Amino acid sequence: MIHPSRRLVIVVRADPVICGHSGEARNLAEVALTRGFDDVRLLTWPIPTLQAAGLPLKPLDRLLPYSPGITVERPEAVGDYRVPDGRHQAGLTGRLVELLAEPVPTTCLSMYLVPHTAVVMDAVTAARAAGFAPRVRTVAKAVGSDVTNVIRSCLRERRFGAATVLFTTFLANDEVVAVSEYTREEIVASAEQVDAHCGTAFAEQCRRRVTVSYPPIDSAAFLDLDQAQVDAALARRGLERDGYILFLSRVTRAKGIDDLLVAFGRMRSRSRVKLVVAGTGPALEDVRAMAKEDDRVVLLSDVDDQEKPLLMHGCAAYVLPTKPEPDFVETFGIALAEKMLAGGGPIVTTRTGGTLEAVGDTAVLVETGDVAGLAAAVDRVVLDMPVAERQELELRARARAMLFDKVAVFDGLFPQEAPVVGVH
Repeated sequence: MIHPSRRLVIVVRADPVICGHSGEARNLAEVALTRGFDDVRLLTWPIPTLQAAGLPLKPLDRLLPYSPGITVERPEAVGDYRVPDGRHQAGLTGRLVELLAEPVPTTCLSMYLVPHTAVVMDAVTAARAAGFAPRVRTVAKAVGSDVTNVIRSCLRERRFGAATVLFTTFLANDEVVAVSEYTREEIVASAEQVDAHCGTAFAEQCRRRVTVSYPPIDSAAFLDLDQAQVDAALARRGLERDGYILFLSRVTRAKGIDDLLVAFGRMRSRSRVKLVVAGTGPALEDVRAMAKEDDRVVLLSDVDDQEKPLLMHGCAAYVLPTKPEPDFVETFGIALAEKMLAGGGPIVTTRTGGTLEAVGDTAVLVETGDVAGLAAAVDRVVLDMPVAERQELELRARARAMLFDKVAVFDGLFPQEAPVVGVH
């Protein structure tokens, strides 16, 4: 049997899940093919399992294909209904053991500590115990909800045993990274709380070992857009350039969609622009109910990856009034960086979590939950901001967002991987 020379395995919630980190995995996988990996695999969940979980999903018939050399694996569950939980995790772990049993130097990247990092560490432990002697390097990337949802839940509920498992699993990896500096700081702060209760020493290890790796973005998908395609996409939706403000994100309270709807009702600019809410999520039905009497609100729940940059480019303003909730804080804001690349109207957002790491000084900022301030900011952008200021913000935003290009992020995350000769 002929084996590949180097393998990258990313364990993640991949497409069709609507999640910036599924896009991260795709972008890292594509770059890996130009960095000497001749076998790249996304190890993820069966689509029926994702559907049953109620996760927001992209249209299945319009998913972008992966390049040759990238394989998406969705192992089936192990066992039957008498094993109510863990069956699919066992499938993922078992498949990774099979890959590690092959004599192939392998890098394993897990995104989401629960359960993907556990999958990787369990598989590595099993492969070594079985005598396979895998040549493997493990990298665990803590994304936003690892901290804001999982770890904080443990601390709120004083479930320190669960928190201990999370930190030991995380720190057992060869490399540990966070999606933003804000996330890194939250990891350390959470570790300090666990240490204070349990007498552990997680915080010191996290301070010393956790580095930051920002989300990798496929900048080429957002730059130099075909203007005819932009016009055609808007025409299909009954929209005009600069004739709408855009909210394109998961539709949840934590993204501030309820504040935006109330603010839109108060805006002077609503007579000039529509509000386009593009996305799906747990608050979509509430949004539908709030907007049913307002013909100036347009709901789009079927926007795919190809249409997204076109809508971003054509808007008068992109508005993401994200705010902290008990189970979610915006730890970076991938959609913000994508919009910065796409150009178009200015961004209006909030000082929440890691959003300033994304936008820097290139966005109009409002305080979280300030509905009046949000309405005034959008009105200023749409009605009063000079063209020269809009253009200057657009240029600075695009230059900043190039820091998050997938190639630069990949090379920072895997600095020892040299480019393949002749590949650009």
